[in-house]
Amino acid sequence: MPEESTTLSPVELTRRAYESFSRRDRDLDVVMRDYDDDSVFALSPAGMGSFQGVAAIRGFLEDWIAAYEEYVIEPEQLLDLGNGVVFAVICQNARPAHRTGNVRFHHGNVFVWEEGVIARVIHYNDIHEARAAAERLAESRE
Repeated sequence: MPEESTTLSPVELTRRAYESFSRRDRDLDVVMRDYDDDSVFALSPAGMGSFQGVAAIRGFLEDWIAAYEEYVIEPEQLLDLGNGVVFAVICQNARPAHRTGNVRFHHGNVFVWEEGVIARVIHYNDIHEARAAAERLAESRE
């Protein structure tokens, strides 16, 4: 009997990354399995800088989720554009710590996967800008 492939597609890897981050226990060890020291988490298009490597990315993510008592991130659309590039439309729903009421962030992310590892995540507040950037990136990687 042939062995079933355990290789996940870039979309499946991206979905798994979001599911890991949205878990109630927020086990960042699980979240960080998809990053390495060459990975970049770029929030520059949103004016929030860029983080490279496991320690820097983990530090940013720890600070981000620490600001919230409740936090859920849901991918609304994941699109494989080829060449390891995934365009994601994301909705974050959260309740800030020590506050009443919720906040909702709706944005686009571009993932670049290389050999099962996130090479780069680029965050855009504007979904259309994110999609255009993702399409250009996928074409340039051919």
